[in-house]
Amino acid sequence: MSSLSLAAGPDICESKQRNPFRNSNLCAVDLLGVISSISCSSIRFTAIRKEFAGDSFVVAGRFGLCAKPGVRFKNYKVYGLDGIDRSVSTVDSVKKTEAAQIGDSVTSEANMTLNNPVPKVLQLQGKNAGRKSGRNIWSRLQRMQKASQHKVSKIVSGRNCSSFEDKISDGDLEAVISGIHPGSSVDRCNWVLKVLEKRSEEKTVEFFEWMNCHGKLKENTDAYCLALRALARKEDWSRAMMLLQEMTSDECELNAQAFNSLIYVCAKRGLVGWGTKWFHMMLEQGIRPNVATIGMLMGLFQKKCSLSQAEFAFGRMRSLKLKCTTAYSAMIVIYTRLGLYNKSEEVISVMDKDEVLPDLENWLVRLNAYSQQGKIEEAETVLKSMLKAGISPNIVAYNTLITGYGKVANMKAAKHLFQALESVGLDPDETTYRSMIEGFGRTDNYKEALWYYDKLKNSGFQPNSSNFYTLINLQARHGDEKGAVQTLEDMRRAGCQYSSIVSSLIQAYERIGMVEKVPHILEASFYENILLDPTSCSILVMAYVKCSLLDDALRVLQDKSWEDCDFEENLYHLLICSCKEAGHFENAVKVYMQMPNSEIHQNLHITCSMIDIYSAMGRFTDAENLYLKLKGSGVTFDMVAYSIVVRMYIRAGSLENACVVLEMMEKEKDIVPDIYLFRDMLRTYQKCGMTQKLANVYYWILKSGIAWDEAMYNCVINCCGHALPVDELSRLYEEMMQNVHAANTITFNVMLDVYGKSGLLKKARKVFWMARKQGLADVISYNTMIAAHGKSKDIKSMKSVIQKMQSAGFPVSLEAYNSLLDAYGKDNRLEEFNDVLQKMKELKCVSDHYTYNIMINIYGRKGWIEEVSRVFAELKEHGLEPDLYSYNTLIKAYGIAGMVEEAVNVVQEMRRKGIKPDRITYTNLITTLQRNENFLEAVKWSLWMRQMERQVEFCPSLT
Repeated sequence: MSSLSLAAGPDICESKQRNPFRNSNLCAVDLLGVISSISCSSIRFTAIRKEFAGDSFVVAGRFGLCAKPGVRFKNYKVYGLDGIDRSVSTVDSVKKTEAAQIGDSVTSEANMTLNNPVPKVLQLQGKNAGRKSGRNIWSRLQRMQKASQHKVSKIVSGRNCSSFEDKISDGDLEAVISGIHPGSSVDRCNWVLKVLEKRSEEKTVEFFEWMNCHGKLKENTDAYCLALRALARKEDWSRAMMLLQEMTSDECELNAQAFNSLIYVCAKRGLVGWGTKWFHMMLEQGIRPNVATIGMLMGLFQKKCSLSQAEFAFGRMRSLKLKCTTAYSAMIVIYTRLGLYNKSEEVISVMDKDEVLPDLENWLVRLNAYSQQGKIEEAETVLKSMLKAGISPNIVAYNTLITGYGKVANMKAAKHLFQALESVGLDPDETTYRSMIEGFGRTDNYKEALWYYDKLKNSGFQPNSSNFYTLINLQARHGDEKGAVQTLEDMRRAGCQYSSIVSSLIQAYERIGMVEKVPHILEASFYENILLDPTSCSILVMAYVKCSLLDDALRVLQDKSWEDCDFEENLYHLLICSCKEAGHFENAVKVYMQMPNSEIHQNLHITCSMIDIYSAMGRFTDAENLYLKLKGSGVTFDMVAYSIVVRMYIRAGSLENACVVLEMMEKEKDIVPDIYLFRDMLRTYQKCGMTQKLANVYYWILKSGIAWDEAMYNCVINCCGHALPVDELSRLYEEMMQNVHAANTITFNVMLDVYGKSGLLKKARKVFWMARKQGLADVISYNTMIAAHGKSKDIKSMKSVIQKMQSAGFPVSLEAYNSLLDAYGKDNRLEEFNDVLQKMKELKCVSDHYTYNIMINIYGRKGWIEEVSRVFAELKEHGLEPDLYSYNTLIKAYGIAGMVEEAVNVVQEMRRKGIKPDRITYTNLITTLQRNENFLEAVKWSLWMRQMERQVEFCPSLT
């Protein structure tokens, strides 16, 4: 069996005044062991007493303390002054009283007291011990144990035990817990739970569950509150919510204390959401909040500046007629912080109306509310009322008022208030001096600001960053470069980083437009230290480049004392981009040329930026050389690099090279162009007439899933108007209108052209109406609409559009006349056809290729070769050479007139003039030969045409 020996604390020991030996040594009970639970079958305790009258007096007892009924003491020993062992057998001594004493030997579980384990009728054996002690030692032990029982009962019952709960060791706590069993009292369990709640959330929850399993929670609100507090610290909100529901089932009254346990943790940790939720749940349960609830919530809302939640809690507080001064203060602070000064004043008025007496905090926030908005008279009134209310003069109040004076630039009053501090028994603190510095800085009074700055330092206080910033700005404006050097040294001594110091200095001199003074000031202070810091160097050179101090920037880069290749490359790239954005392309080139190893190491981003800069400068050869060098270095291009190179070739007018680069990019499966590169691709392929490529890019755009903006819709419609099916183009246009994107004039014209050529006149009219309504219809719009009606030979509509064209202030264009000629000619209305030609001559409207081609086509259809020849002659007289369409029309006319040889001669003439025949040319010639029964020649030309389509150079002989 194990034994347990514990030293008793002074609060459970017998008083030394009861020491019969009357000396400074401990009496027997001073080392009496007291335990809170008995889990073993015996306890050994030893009481020792030394140095009594030159002899040793030892009382040693060995007791078998029963943990269960039916187990008795085994033996005890008493040593007297004579050292004789007077052992007594318990079996022999207490047979008659054993049954009666058995109950006294059991440790009481309810109050944790230790009953007397020795039978009361036990008498000491031996006369010496009895005579020398002067009284029965067992009676003394009984009295000592009664005192111990009384002390332990007080501890366990929870009265005056806060210090004990905090100081109890982990070992003692484990011993206490091990003695808890289902028969333990609720008070004892609550005491243990309270101790655990201060030490471990996990153990608190575990012990609470044990209490729940053994029925210790019935009407036990205190236990629930302790568990809720532990769960709140764990932020186990779901379990806390379940616990609140369980309280009602255990007949526990839900009260503000339970919710306050949760709200307290939320307030400490800044959990606005959960704090608000518990408050609303509290109200839904019909539980009345108390002042503590409102105080914690308003403190939380003030910390997080949660206006709506604060207003709700504040309104509920007033409706419940609660008076929480903290709530009023919090509302004033929140409104002041948000600049809602009128609201702050309303809260002050409401507080006076509610007859709530301000405390010190409330007086201060009132003072701050008025000072922040510059209402100095009201602020002064608040200060007077505060002092009149019996509040002692407070340096914070005076500092707040001084700050208010500074905001309204009334530094005379601020200085007077500063001088009055001594009369009210206050000494200026660092905030006082700082406020004075800021105030005089705001009024640009450098002399006074410097005096208070020196006073601040001489008083042993440290200037803050705002003071440094104010002073350095004053010194810049007043040209005190020597003072600026001293301020920079103060900033360095205060522990400010060099990057922060450099930033403050540059900003101060940028404001007055004198950054050129910065190099001199830095060289007089700690220029060498700046050269050791990459961040400071980068700030400095960026400022120099921004102010066109390129030589100073390059000198810093040359003198730097740090080595970081990646940082250095990024810095150079940043400088180059800054020069580019400012339009200083030459400076960008100088920075690039100073880069270390710029000719050897090719940085993708820097090189691409330089390609773009060279392109903007028109130095396309340099740009292309950089591109070829970058390409030859094996660097993997990204999307931005391809985009820059493509744009370079577009600017240079080299669309073929742009197409080559785009084809290289399309082979890179991982590269997806952005919206800007997609537009460049569309424009490039449109200018090159690559309709299939345009269609491919369009469907690639759809697949990429990029967001379409107004520019994208316009670009796709403009470029892909003749590359996409009309249905798809129409769908895209309707989608653009539904997304409320504005179409430009070109978009409207493309849609008019597509609809007109497709015969969709109804849709064309709708587009034309919208273009006119938005004022975007131009001459091309009217011409396109006239041509659309002309294709369907709707002369009436054509004339109507011409009238609208004239009404809009546009003269009838050559294109409009051409459309009329084409329509009249194809409708065999030659009289009107000639009238239009005559009107054109009267208006001196010069004909173009299209006019002459229409005339050749109409006269050729009629077989009027003479007229055709006249038109050809007139065409050449006006300095125009026949184009492909002219020759094709002429071959067709000769075919109709049966002039085969002349038709073949036209083909030969085309070759001599370098005009490459197309499929229509050969088709017209073959038709001419067939119509005049030259079938063999027709077959030869047909075969040759097919070979030409296969790019075989072969020409049949003419016979």
